[in-house]
Amino acid sequence: MVTHKKYPAYTKATPLLLALFVLSGCASFTKDGGLNDVKLLTEKHISQQVVWSKTTADQHLIAERVAELMQKDLDVELAVQIALLNNKSLQADLFELGISEADMVQAGRLPNPRFSMLYARNNGDYKIEQALTFNIFSLLTMPKLVEIERLNFEQTKQQVAIKVLQVAYQTRQAYFNAVAANQQYSYSLQVKTSAEASAEMAKRMVKAGNWNQLELAREQGFYAEAALDVLEAQQKSIVAKESLARLLGMSANQLTLQSRLPDLPKTLTEPEQFTKQAFAERLDLQAARLRTENMAKRLGLSKTTRFINVLEIGPARVLEGSRNDAYKKGVDIAFELPLFDWGSAKVARAEASYMQSVNEAAYIANNAQSEIREAYGYYQTSYDIAKQYADEIVPLRKKILDEKLLRYNGMLVSPFELFADARAQVSSVKTYIQKLNAFWLADTELQMTRIGNLHSVEGK
Repeated sequence: MVTHKKYPAYTKATPLLLALFVLSGCASFTKDGGLNDVKLLTEKHISQQVVWSKTTADQHLIAERVAELMQKDLDVELAVQIALLNNKSLQADLFELGISEADMVQAGRLPNPRFSMLYARNNGDYKIEQALTFNIFSLLTMPKLVEIERLNFEQTKQQVAIKVLQVAYQTRQAYFNAVAANQQYSYSLQVKTSAEASAEMAKRMVKAGNWNQLELAREQGFYAEAALDVLEAQQKSIVAKESLARLLGMSANQLTLQSRLPDLPKTLTEPEQFTKQAFAERLDLQAARLRTENMAKRLGLSKTTRFINVLEIGPARVLEGSRNDAYKKGVDIAFELPLFDWGSAKVARAEASYMQSVNEAAYIANNAQSEIREAYGYYQTSYDIAKQYADEIVPLRKKILDEKLLRYNGMLVSPFELFADARAQVSSVKTYIQKLNAFWLADTELQMTRIGNLHSVEGK
């Protein structure tokens, strides 16, 4: 229900208009759109540069920069930098900053004034009502709305920073997987070559009557399995390379990867780096705190606005009678009466949203330390396993092969025994590649625990 009343002329309407216009001009856009704050959050975790491509000129500069970087050997750090420049999904996420900042600026601007007019005529008698009204209730709510949108903007910066770091860590994982898959493919080709030579020699020996069909079938089986392993390794290599290419925003045939994974580091990262300070710096925790604070602000706004939704005031004038009669001047006021909706549902919804946010923040905080400990344990175990292969298993297999080669040269063992040990030695190297890759993935995941929940990262 809406009521209208006319009062004597309100001489302070003009100063009120001026005050409204001044207030509405206070909000403005930042020069960087919030990107610098995102950079400050991400530079604690990565050294690569984040660039927001807003214009066609920016896109050309990024394309030139990517082309320049592609001229270098593609290592993992370079791959991350290219992804942060060229990943279109990340660029789309960066525009969330612009959307959120626009909402914040809009919240700081008053709604436009409203002009209404009634015109009626009958046999020379006129009724004309003209009113210019403003929603002055927005003067009460605007500071809180601006604060809510400011917190939303800060929360968006946190979320965008998390997405930047997710792209960086996903690229690291994809790079290690692609190099490992390519390295596995190379060793599979070596196994196939050895098995093929063994099978061919077995054929000749059976033909000469020196071997039976059982031994021939065994060597042919080794060769068939080796050929199948090459096909599977080739397919895995293609899939891993395409995954990396998608993150980099380019074609897989443009990528020239390193031939092998990085060696194990000499020492492990000390667990002290993942103490309470690192726990407190987790971006998902910071984002949860901002969400909770924002919900608290919304709850306060809901309680403030539960009874009055519209309150408009402004100068008005009315003419009744002849067209030559003077206008009656006054003020037009309109507001909604809370006869049916007392705002209790709005407040209850805000309270429920706030408590939901509180419990979500508590859940993240309770799980964070456990996630960090779990990731560090996996990182440490992966290092020990890979080191065991590097220091013990692979050297022992090589030593066995060298001894067999000496005996073969002295005609003390058959060539098939030599081939079998050669395959075993290459197989141990392939397993070491798997364990080495597992370590680098574990290292990446451990770093990711410093930004948020691993299970929330797509592409893991």
